[in-house]
Amino acid sequence: MTDVAPEAGLRAGLEAILLVVDEPVAERTLAQVLERPVPEIAAALRALSAEYTAAGRGFDLREVAGGWRFYTRAEHAALVERFVRDGQQARLTQAALETLAVVAYRQPVSRARVAAIRGVNSDGVMRTLVARGLVEEAGTDSESQALLYRTTSYFLERMGLRELEELPELAPFLPDDVENLEEQKQ
Repeated sequence: MTDVAPEAGLRAGLEAILLVVDEPVAERTLAQVLERPVPEIAAALRALSAEYTAAGRGFDLREVAGGWRFYTRAEHAALVERFVRDGQQARLTQAALETLAVVAYRQPVSRARVAAIRGVNSDGVMRTLVARGLVEEAGTDSESQALLYRTTSYFLERMGLRELEELPELAPFLPDDVENLEEQKQ
């Protein structure tokens, strides 16, 4: 074994693991793999994140969706996007964004309820969101037996959120007579 300080060894171990993950990893999981207490892992992760920020690195270590993962810094987004996309578009359509918003704010929600809110059939869009891993089945409605849907941890990760409660409030974006609009649609 090398003469590496325990703190440096822990940081190097965390970096090695986080470099190969494709989704956020929970502190508890990292603690088990590295055989260290969770508070020690949490402190090391926060220290690494602060160190990367202070050094002005092109990447960041962030806590999202219940775990930790490396991300590129926002100021390099255009460069990274150009490299990754190489001319390909992989964005969601307006219909998919609307449907995703309904699911995010009304979950768990049925396809019929999404269609009622949007005013159009959303079955195809919902299948696309499920296929992309942004939405998943969340059981069935006890009265109608309709499948219910909710957002996934991948959705949280892509949105840069730790939990759904971090979604912005909708009230500032709604018309003053939203109650009347909701009643007219039903």
